[in-house]
Amino acid sequence: MQDKMFDAFNDQTRQFFEPMRKLNSLMLQNLERMTEYQMESLKRYSQMGTERLRDATEIQDAEDLRDFGTRQAEMMNELSRQMLEDARALGEMSLEFKAELEKLYAESGQALAEQAGQSAPGAEPDKAASETKPAAPAKATSQSTRKRS
Repeated sequence: MQDKMFDAFNDQTRQFFEPMRKLNSLMLQNLERMTEYQMESLKRYSQMGTERLRDATEIQDAEDLRDFGTRQAEMMNELSRQMLEDARALGEMSLEFKAELEKLYAESGQALAEQAGQSAPGAEPDKAASETKPAAPAKATSQSTRKRS
């Protein structure tokens, strides 16, 4: 008897926490993906910066300076292209995360509706039993309805 009660309690607890576990798992996966992508982007940007610093240290005359300026303009174009690509990729990741969240919420809502549908037939007999009991008259307990002495 107690084993059945504990098993039922464990099942109910598991069902109750399952949507939260799925949500936490989804949030963690998204955080990992975003962090990994941002770390890769940071690495690319820092490599670009160190390459520019190395190139700057190799300048020895006016011609090297002119070449450095030309490469600097090319690097700025590359940097802006890379930043746009990173923003697009992060936007796509956000949209995927949003879609996964919506799917999770829909599944959780459907599961709750199914559980409510299953528990509704069990609740009706209790309701019918309470309707057959005679209702006791309500007693006034507020200060305004009591007689003052």
